[in-house]
Amino acid sequence: MLESHVYELMIPRSRTSPAYLLAILFVLALGAAPRATATPGAHIVSLAPGAGRSVEVTVYSPAMRRDIPLQVLRPADTDTPAPTLYLLNGAGGGEDAATWSAQTDVSEFFAREHVNVVIPREGAFSYYTDWQQVDAGLAAKLGNNGRNMWATFLTEELPPVLDSAFGTTGRNAIAGISMAATSVLDLTIRAPHLYSAAAAYSGCAMTSDLLGQAFVTLVVSLGGGDAENMWGPTGGPGWREHDPYLQAHRLPDIPMYIASGTGLAGRYDSADDPRLDGNQRMLLNQLLIGGGIEAAADYCTRALQRRTQELGRTDIVYDLRPSGTHSWGYWQDDLHRSWPLLAGALTS
Repeated sequence: MLESHVYELMIPRSRTSPAYLLAILFVLALGAAPRATATPGAHIVSLAPGAGRSVEVTVYSPAMRRDIPLQVLRPADTDTPAPTLYLLNGAGGGEDAATWSAQTDVSEFFAREHVNVVIPREGAFSYYTDWQQVDAGLAAKLGNNGRNMWATFLTEELPPVLDSAFGTTGRNAIAGISMAATSVLDLTIRAPHLYSAAAAYSGCAMTSDLLGQAFVTLVVSLGGGDAENMWGPTGGPGWREHDPYLQAHRLPDIPMYIASGTGLAGRYDSADDPRLDGNQRMLLNQLLIGGGIEAAADYCTRALQRRTQELGRTDIVYDLRPSGTHSWGYWQDDLHRSWPLLAGALTS
């Protein structure tokens, strides 16, 4: 789904100590405590210190035949193995200013948590899924080769590479917003044994009905892509296969946190909000476009709630807020509220 506004925040980069640089090189050299065998050819291309305790990592994906940049937030104690949270951005895929790092307190929040947080910096308009065809439109828009095999990369290629490089516990969780919230549910179905928990914020699980098809097609087209290159002919078996509502019986038996708002104005929908900084045009965009998008997400989320209740699921927490648009203030709150569920599953 779409993020209702985009604007840039500059994050200061702190000086990095020689000890920290040495530690990074040491981890790369030893590949401490590997947990799995990586897909042949998947490997770290580069690793460099970022702001604070973050590390900028580039991993080669054989499936996509290109290098994929990632940000990894490391725990304070890097001597003790930590679990991993894969945190996905929305429609912009981390390739614009609408990112977890730029729009939320993610770095500060996880600074006190013993976890590795992995945030891909690519994947715009891709639904983080495996595409059936190379897409020339996305290639031209995003400056890549148009090969999108994100599910293979995220579930098969990347985890063992990072487990080996950072000496993780091998336990994983996944969370995402908007477009990627849909992806999160689909990825747990594809890799039911990979994740210990999942969280989806303001996504739509219904991708194969007429409304879902129209919205997915719109999101992909904003990147210049053709959604039929993704899942085949619109309304066909590929679309039904990747519809978490239709495939709800295949959702793994893991704790999940699924949240949405009604689209009505809430606490972050005023010009006084720091992310809006008095910008009336941005506020109007958030209220009208962001309100409409969130109302649609809420419709999907309530339908999924009914479906999973019919299936007897009791380990899915639905946070159906009485207000709130499709915007970052609410997603930061969602992340904070869902973290105890995710953390409990990662450490149990």
